[in-house]
Amino acid sequence: MATVKLTSEIFKEKVFDYTREKEWKYKGDKPAIIDFYADWCGPCQMVAPVLEELSDEHPEIIIYKVDTEVEQELSAVFRIRSIPSILFIPLNDQPSMHTGALPKNALEEIIEKDLVVPA
Repeated sequence: MATVKLTSEIFKEKVFDYTREKEWKYKGDKPAIIDFYADWCGPCQMVAPVLEELSDEHPEIIIYKVDTEVEQELSAVFRIRSIPSILFIPLNDQPSMHTGALPKNALEEIIEKDLVVPA
């Protein structure tokens, strides 16, 4: 499964409608990771293939990508000031944001610890 480009409209439909809801309520049926990036960002380009690998290795989560240059409203909602910024969304808990290019082992640790609930 490849990473999925996310627009503001798709975000409101599949993740969270920030125009109608005040309290966080995730709409998805799988945990998610949202990568806020820009094409010109070197660290973002380093993280992108790692996230592609993780999307193949972890079909139990969805990995979205948000181009901060295109989706400025969505970037403003999450107060993105530096990229890459990665939002981790568990199914039944509050999301958490991490800034900077995280190595694969750190991303895997967050996936295992915070996103994937053991059966």
